[in-house]
Amino acid sequence: MQSAPPPHPGFLGSFRALGDGLLGSVQDRLALFSLELQEEKYRLIRIFVWISAALFTAVMAIAFASLALVYVFWESARLAVLGGLAFFYAAAFIVIAIAFRRYLARQPRPFLATLEELGADRTCIRNGH
Repeated sequence: MQSAPPPHPGFLGSFRALGDGLLGSVQDRLALFSLELQEEKYRLIRIFVWISAALFTAVMAIAFASLALVYVFWESARLAVLGGLAFFYAAAFIVIAIAFRRYLARQPRPFLATLEELGADRTCIRNGH
């Protein structure tokens, strides 16, 4: 017994297959976007925790070191020490701000994989593949 060849789906069947393929592609891209969004959220939380810990310890160390230094030179050069500390902290802030800006510039672009996949999809559609 031979089985009959499957009937041609016709226009409506082709349209359904196209819609199914399109929805499948959109579903895959949304799943990828969701995964990348969660990764970005965790990365942002980790950065926040590290920055908070660094700032807290730095502020405490700076405050106590400054107080100790001013106390040591209270009688002889209190204003010079306070001015020197202010200058030092301003210079340190500028260096840290520049380093942090460079760090942010080196970070990967958010949702890069999703954007690349969407670009590849558009290229395939344009080329008719």
